Amino acid sequence: MKVDFINSSYRRYYQAHKAQMMKALDRCFSKGDFILREEVARFEKNLADFCGVKYAAGVNSGTDALKIAYRALGCGSGDEVITVGHTFIASIEEIVHLGARPILIDVGEDGLMNVDQIEAAITEKTVGIVPVHLSGKVCDMARIMAIAKKHNLWVVEDACQALGAHFDGKPAGSFGHAACFSFISPKTLGCAGDAGGVITNDRKIYEKILLLRNHYNITQNALLGHQPKAPKIMGWGYNSRLDNIQAALLNIKIKYYPQMLKRRRQIAEKYNKGLAGLPVVLPTQQPEQIYQEYIIKVGNIWKFKKYMQDRNVELLVRDTVPNHKMLGLGLDRFNLPVTEKIAKELVRLPIYPELTDAEVDYVIKCVREYFLPAVKKSAK
Repeated sequence: MKVDFINSSYRRYYQAHKAQMMKALDRCFSKGDFILREEVARFEKNLADFCGVKYAAGVNSGTDALKIAYRALGCGSGDEVITVGHTFIASIEEIVHLGARPILIDVGEDGLMNVDQIEAAITEKTVGIVPVHLSGKVCDMARIMAIAKKHNLWVVEDACQALGAHFDGKPAGSFGHAACFSFISPKTLGCAGDAGGVITNDRKIYEKILLLRNHYNITQNALLGHQPKAPKIMGWGYNSRLDNIQAALLNIKIKYYPQMLKRRRQIAEKYNKGLAGLPVVLPTQQPEQIYQEYIIKVGNIWKFKKYMQDRNVELLVRDTVPNHKMLGLGLDRFNLPVTEKIAKELVRLPIYPELTDAEVDYVIKCVREYFLPAVKKSAK
């Protein structure tokens, strides 16, 4: 049996929904609807409704979602923004691109922001906090928002890996002043390329995002019939519009998203049960999380990866050098021992919803066989 890490997800989803996808593409091409048209507006409403917020704006990537959200909240030259080192580089680099300074704090063993370190990192230059909801789990937003309110800081949730997750009954992304999502293909709600979104409950932030994503050129929205009020003072914006065709594909997929998340949870529960008792650290669980990834900690990641690869199971090992240890980025002044430790331990198992039970069982079987000598030794 062969189990790949993600590619079969794309191919199997396409075969299952091919007729709807082709119909959506034909509709866009037949109408000539490509830029900021009906499908984009419809997806923005779908996203806002799903997240329980008032406003959503589509942009061209999760990376641009972060940049535009930071900028809409006033982040600029000389500012400091607190985030974590254990994240995809975009969370950090868009702070730098705006001329601000990222202040990195550590994470806990669960990979989420260590809230106990936030206040010690705040200075007179601090303007915001960027908690990263990694691998489908949500940071302690109650404490983070309390700290932000105390120090008059904005909060942008990097929720790119947490669409559909909840914390204390509230959806990820609905806590901060704004939140960002990625819809690139491998995400739980992925399209056929790059796409992203920003959500907020603040009308002024929303209107600023609409300007920033489209060169401050509000007139193009007139074709949609809801042109926002012209700004009295112009500003420099970006070309970061969500593609109408990608939005059309996302409008199909979001209808099936709850059942896709349910299937991911079923697979995770099979892993939890099947891998129990092995000398491997299973993911920290949250009751309201989603499963963007299923990450285990093993002793020798490369030996383990090679073993699984020889048995036709594709794993993902990435980010073994933490962001703050990458040469040339100027971040090596930060001391992040947990981030450095877990970077050398993490391996991702396949968990896309199109996996069959037989394939999941085969992955479990291979993992158990790898650890069998250690299990036998400990039993003596």
